[in-house]
Amino acid sequence: MPKKEERLRLVLVMPEADDADAAVQMIGEALKGGDVASVIVPQYGMDDTRFQKLAEKVVPVIQQAGAAALVAGDSRVAGRAKADGLHISGNVEELGEAIEKHTPKLIVGGGNAQDRHRTLEIGELQPDYIFFGKIDGDIKPEAHPKNLALAEWWASMVEIPCIVMGGTDPESVLAIAESGAEFGALRLAVFAEPGRAAGIVQEINALLDQKAPRFES
Repeated sequence: MPKKEERLRLVLVMPEADDADAAVQMIGEALKGGDVASVIVPQYGMDDTRFQKLAEKVVPVIQQAGAAALVAGDSRVAGRAKADGLHISGNVEELGEAIEKHTPKLIVGGGNAQDRHRTLEIGELQPDYIFFGKIDGDIKPEAHPKNLALAEWWASMVEIPCIVMGGTDPESVLAIAESGAEFGALRLAVFAEPGRAAGIVQEINALLDQKAPRFES
């Protein structure tokens, strides 16, 4: 098959919300803004029952918009909510167990890759993707330089896709794109302003269309 040119795609990380309905509304609004590859749904401080109810409400909204719904951490919640995948933020052993148990039925990927040695250990497990940064690690306007450097090193030699956590500035996706990463994850950059999420996603996609480098896939 001929290869096609692509550019970095956006991954959303669902922010904390007061209740499930508010979360669903935020995600649904953001997904109206255009192309989103996937949405990661973290548990934050919710108990298992609340998280289950949230996942069951938000997963169909994500999927109906054409994005993959990735539940962070709890495989039982992911299964009951019929999510597309499982995001593991824990150690290499946790990720390995999840891959062994749930692929290829679910997309399984994760992170906690703080250095090259750990990143290579994760790569040996053959996850569906590797994540650089923490899903709540958007504490500065820009993406963390260490995560960008790891992504550039990784993307130059390994075919397993990577996602890099961006910053609070929507334009932080451009530095991620320049690293060669396939996906850039944003949370507060999209959801910090109530009612603006769809417009911000639209602006990010337009920015990537104009300025992001292309790669073959």
